[in-house]
Amino acid sequence: MVAEAGLEADMTSTKTTGSTSDHPPAQGPENTQEIEYMQQDCKKNKMKGESNKTVPFYKLFSFADSWDCLLMVVGAISAVGNGISMPLMTILIGDAIDAFGGNVDNKQAVVHQVSKASLKFASIGAGAFFAAFLQVACWVITGERQAARIRGLYLKAILRQDISFFDKDTNSGEVVGRMSGDTVLIQEAMGEKVGKFIQYVACFFGGTVIAFIKGWLLSLALLSSLPLLVLSGSVMSFAFAKMASRGQTAYSEAATVVERTIGSIRTVASFTGEKQAIAQYNQYLIKAYRVGVQEGVAGGFGFGLVRLFIYCTYALAVWFGGKMVLEKGYTGGQVISIFFAVLTGSMSLGQASPSLTAFAAGQAAAFKMFETIKRQPDIDAYDTGGRLLDDISGDIELKEVCFSYPSRPDEQIFNGFSISIPSGTTAALVGQSGSGKSTVISLIERFYDPQAGEVLIDGINLREFQLKWIRQKIGLVSQEPVLFACSIKENIAYGKDGATDEEIRAAAELANAAKFIDKFPHGLDTMVGEHGIQLSGGQKQRISIARAILKDPRILLLDEATSALDAESERVVQETLDRIMINRTTVIVAHRLSTIRNADVIAVIHHGKVIEKGTHAELTKDPDGAFSQLIRLQKIKRESDQYDANESGKPENFVDSERQLSQRLSFPQSFSLESSGRGIDSQRSFKISNAMPTSPDLFETSEGGPEVLPSAASNKPQEVSLLRIAYLNKPEIPVLLLGTVAAAATGAILPTVGLLLSHMINTFFEPADELRKDSKFWALIFVVLSVAAFIFIPLRSYLFAVAGSKLIKRIRLMCFEKIIQMEIGWFDKAENSSGALGARLSTDAASIRTLVGDALGLLVQDISTAITALVIAFDANWQLSLIVLVLVPLVLLNGNLQMKSMQGFSTNAKKLYEEASQVASDAVGNIRTVAAFGAEEKVMELYQKKCVGPIQTGIRQGLVSGTGFGLSLFFLFSVYACSFYAGARLVESGKTSISDVFRVFFALSMAAIAMSQSGFMTPAASKAKSSAASVFAILDQKSRIDPSDESGMTLEEVNGEIRFHHVTFKYPTRPNVLIFKDLSLNIHAGETIALVGESGSGKSSVISLLQRFYDPDSGQITLDGTEIQKLRIKWFRQQMGLVSQEPVLFNDTIRANIAYGKGDDATETEIIAAAELANAHKFISSLQQGYDTLVGERGIQLSGGQKQRVAIARAIVKSPKILLLDEATSALDAESERVVQDALDRVRMDRTTIVVAHRLSTIKDADSIAVVENGVIAEKGKHETLLNKGGTYASLVALHISASSSS
Repeated sequence: MVAEAGLEADMTSTKTTGSTSDHPPAQGPENTQEIEYMQQDCKKNKMKGESNKTVPFYKLFSFADSWDCLLMVVGAISAVGNGISMPLMTILIGDAIDAFGGNVDNKQAVVHQVSKASLKFASIGAGAFFAAFLQVACWVITGERQAARIRGLYLKAILRQDISFFDKDTNSGEVVGRMSGDTVLIQEAMGEKVGKFIQYVACFFGGTVIAFIKGWLLSLALLSSLPLLVLSGSVMSFAFAKMASRGQTAYSEAATVVERTIGSIRTVASFTGEKQAIAQYNQYLIKAYRVGVQEGVAGGFGFGLVRLFIYCTYALAVWFGGKMVLEKGYTGGQVISIFFAVLTGSMSLGQASPSLTAFAAGQAAAFKMFETIKRQPDIDAYDTGGRLLDDISGDIELKEVCFSYPSRPDEQIFNGFSISIPSGTTAALVGQSGSGKSTVISLIERFYDPQAGEVLIDGINLREFQLKWIRQKIGLVSQEPVLFACSIKENIAYGKDGATDEEIRAAAELANAAKFIDKFPHGLDTMVGEHGIQLSGGQKQRISIARAILKDPRILLLDEATSALDAESERVVQETLDRIMINRTTVIVAHRLSTIRNADVIAVIHHGKVIEKGTHAELTKDPDGAFSQLIRLQKIKRESDQYDANESGKPENFVDSERQLSQRLSFPQSFSLESSGRGIDSQRSFKISNAMPTSPDLFETSEGGPEVLPSAASNKPQEVSLLRIAYLNKPEIPVLLLGTVAAAATGAILPTVGLLLSHMINTFFEPADELRKDSKFWALIFVVLSVAAFIFIPLRSYLFAVAGSKLIKRIRLMCFEKIIQMEIGWFDKAENSSGALGARLSTDAASIRTLVGDALGLLVQDISTAITALVIAFDANWQLSLIVLVLVPLVLLNGNLQMKSMQGFSTNAKKLYEEASQVASDAVGNIRTVAAFGAEEKVMELYQKKCVGPIQTGIRQGLVSGTGFGLSLFFLFSVYACSFYAGARLVESGKTSISDVFRVFFALSMAAIAMSQSGFMTPAASKAKSSAASVFAILDQKSRIDPSDESGMTLEEVNGEIRFHHVTFKYPTRPNVLIFKDLSLNIHAGETIALVGESGSGKSSVISLLQRFYDPDSGQITLDGTEIQKLRIKWFRQQMGLVSQEPVLFNDTIRANIAYGKGDDATETEIIAAAELANAHKFISSLQQGYDTLVGERGIQLSGGQKQRVAIARAIVKSPKILLLDEATSALDAESERVVQDALDRVRMDRTTIVVAHRLSTIKDADSIAVVENGVIAEKGKHETLLNKGGTYASLVALHISASSSS
């Protein structure tokens, strides 16, 4: 009976297994032996195949430590004790019934015997309290600890994998999804559900033993229904496991869309890709919704079958029990004891089925994670084997190397490639984009192993070295600087374990980064944002160079290390690199040939072969050689620059600028000030603005930096009313109404059963004839009731599954829509990173479902149970009913206090878990940098640090939950004790009859059970309320710049005239630092204007303001005379095409990436035409899959130049009226740059074009050039005019020519 109602609680919690829980992560000690053991099993599993994608149940506990084992033993013993408390209660019920029925004329004896039974009830209740407390607390805590350890081991295993694993098998979105989603399922399967399962199994055996002791014949008859109960539970569990796996796959795919979209939000906003992202996300949510409904149908049908068999067992008990009383001399109490003992035991198996479902879901979820944990990579970052030398000299040789990328095995990159680089020399690799230059770097770093041939260092095969040790001897500076979402100091410190502040400072100074860092209010402690978005490209590159300098490597790999820098910074950084390259073996991959003139050897690579090799002097002797042709391409541009400068007459102050150049290089900030003639006040101001990043800086609120915009994560969660949450389900009102009716009918069944039980007891004490007749009648009524239950339970489950699944889908979609409609400044905050938002989307909506969908069904069912029970009880005897009801408020108070306590725990854990998720997302997204710097342990330390709080919260949660569960059971037993004792006293005083006592007892015990279910629902409900606050914090955000706003105006024809009127601007997260002060700029229609200035001067901020990523604080920006804030934002952005400095491609095909520029509406002809214009068609066609080639996460499968050309094609296919080029050709080699520049020159005809450039050769032909300095336009005019003026621009050109002349 108690078990039967408890089944209802488990029905609700099980249907949302894996999604309702939001247990915070933590990290504990690792079980290395078990990992090795599991790795040995890997081959066996491969042989079996992956048709059965689950792990054995016992394997879930593979990572338990000794404390976990102790907790599990104590929890298991306590669960056994808790489980047998119910069968013991059936003995007391039988004794009480015999006391009432067998002493009708001796009321004193009734009171005496019932009083003894009541005391025993209270004693069992006290024991159940302690057992239940230990059971829940131990299993919740050990589940928390083990799940935390699995999360940590999974992340550690992910960081351990070779780079090919990330090319083919996973991405950061999937990792975060599994760590925040799948581990919850695993935790469910190894935590509280295990305790419940043991409890129910103990209850079954205890009930069965007691039943056979009391009367074996009746027990055997009643147990005949057991196989049917077990079969129905098994079928349901199998169906649940299958659908849980499908549901998790769909949610994992959806999580990838979230991470990809938010991580590239600027690209999405620029190309108005919000609708595409929403449509793709919705596509995966629909799949998950269908699985959710199927889950509800399977669950409802399974539970309906269970109740059908249970009530048919009731019918059998009435009829056969009557026969036993008549023929075998059983007493009424004996029959009832046997009946309840068998029923309690049998139903415990039914109640165990939700646990089996959770086990199945956990086993399915664990499969992929455990496969990753036990996966032994070919290139193992944690392998401590291999050779260790005192040091290396740095000889590098690639001998007859054959190589193709694992993700594209049919495309040969190298076929017999050989090159030798002696120790201490500098080798430069040049060639067209995509020729294989960066692949050499990847092979030296041992990101990949060649399929044939050898990579040798000091004559030793790279495979023979300990990987971590040899990577410590190699320093890498990549073409695209990769920074982590932490402080500048922490980013530089990745270069060396245990680096001191002095060493970090020295490295920053060597990399010419100290000056701009010092301008930040927080200096080295300044947060760089996700992917370093708070810094300009040049600033990011200098920090990455400082990171490499700190490493003090024997081998230095520079993959376009200075490509993102302006001329001044490049000169200083190049001199720095030249200094640190001394006595080191250096491999340079370069497009700018001026940076490699002094290389000891230059190798020209073409189609995976070294076609020329020699010194600069040797290679230039052959005018028809490949290297000479590359030199000629760049020389044309350089000579053109110098000619233009010379023809302009070279004013005196221009000559002075050249003469004084060497002095100014040491003080680059003052250099611009002197030539611009500004005073001391301006100098101070300029020093601040000159160090400004092109995106806002971000400060940690923990250090006292003020937050301007309110955020859900940083503020205390608001109280959310249940009505508001329920309103989200408004479209499903008809479904919910039908579900409510079905739930009410289901709820009324329980007290009706209680009423029938009281009649059944009376029947056993009737004369023989009446007993024979009435037993058949009540048996028939129970059969009718079983059919009703089989109809209403599946109906209720289906209807609430529809409503609940639609709610999950709606909330996720609403939140995602709201998120991507927020202004860009909102994403500059740490709590709104892709990892944090992805974790919130994956858990919050499912948690709310338990509060609205499932909990609503249970609430209606409980109310129906309570009302029906009260009517029956008060109709029988109001005095006894009132006495029993005194205890009900205690049950309710217990549940409420428990929920309040746990809600606080849940909120804190959520915030901390989001921070941990971001660490994981960052590490996987930047896996090459993590591998190159051997930072795997550093990442794990940071992750573990973020997880200390959640594990402590989980322990407190287990203690509170255990206390609540124990109190619920204690109060329940107290209800029984009071009912019988008070009933006996009332019978003694003649105020009621024995029959009415049982009516009140059975009716109100059902109501008490319903109320006590708050104990079962408390953890889910507290998490749901916390999640609801989190969701509404997102939904209540008001976007200052909403791309979905259709209210703005559009222009019939766009000419492209742009004006900045007295614009003042500060980034929202850095309100005390002025970026622009009274900036004015006119750009005529069809004109090409170039923005120049030092790195971090604010050039790219002009583009950000023009695209309305941000709005100015004052002033206006107009398009064709109309203020852009009055224009419909989506239409307005569609008029612009952006090509950024760092191309962002999505993990899709090349065709899809190009088509993205036109909202996926581009035809095949338009796609190919755009690719041809961008000089991309040729290399795309040469790929095995052509335009269907997958580019990998963030375009990792393509070279830098190839990515940039795809990005240019994406902008061209848009046919924009305004073209925005932010260092659009910086990543291209000379030949590609020439062709692409020609293409850009063609496509910008009749278009307004804004070019941001460091390389002055790319903008000398612009119609107008504007110098951004000190927050204003310092100079503006044509190239020749500005040279003649002899101001800042002339100084920048002099510096550029000086830097170039060395070649």
